[in-house]
Amino acid sequence: MKHPLSQELYDYWNERRGTRAAPERGDIDPGSIKRILGDSFVLSVEPGEDPLFRVAGTRICALFGRELRGEGFTGIWRDEHARQVRELVALVAEEKIGVLAGARTEASEELRCDFEMLVLPLSHLGKSGRRMLGSLVAMERPYWLGIWPARRLTLGVVQFVGADIYSAPQSGADASRISLRLRGTLTVIDGGKS
Repeated sequence: MKHPLSQELYDYWNERRGTRAAPERGDIDPGSIKRILGDSFVLSVEPGEDPLFRVAGTRICALFGRELRGEGFTGIWRDEHARQVRELVALVAEEKIGVLAGARTEASEELRCDFEMLVLPLSHLGKSGRRMLGSLVAMERPYWLGIWPARRLTLGVVQFVGADIYSAPQSGADASRISLRLRGTLTVIDGGKS
């Protein structure tokens, strides 16, 4: 992880989950992550449906020039990346691992911005994979944020995060299976620790 706010969110999530695969949604206290709230989001993921924004931080909404609550998460991604993003979210839900990815957007040909996206699983009412906590943090805050809406995001390099996929009880074959599932859809996949 390159951005300190991504690391802060990951450390908080990791501390709240303890020995579980994912913390309960109710275990997350927004006051404990107030530095990153503007760059954070919560997704609702129902079986067979596209993930939806339940909550989207003010900087994320300002980036796209609208309130995102209730909108589809794949709607902020370019059409050619929407399926890949949907598969990544499904992977987070099914495997209970986190995903860290680079992203890029622009407001025009000259106004570009790189982001770091983190998506982490949460349990909701005892069921894993129905909620996700995430962040979309600008590597450098664009001066045009809130002035011009950004175009849809382009997906960059993807990495898996979470101690469970690297722990001794899980074999290397399991981690390879995760990589192989996505190999045909993503240009670059790095299963190593960030």
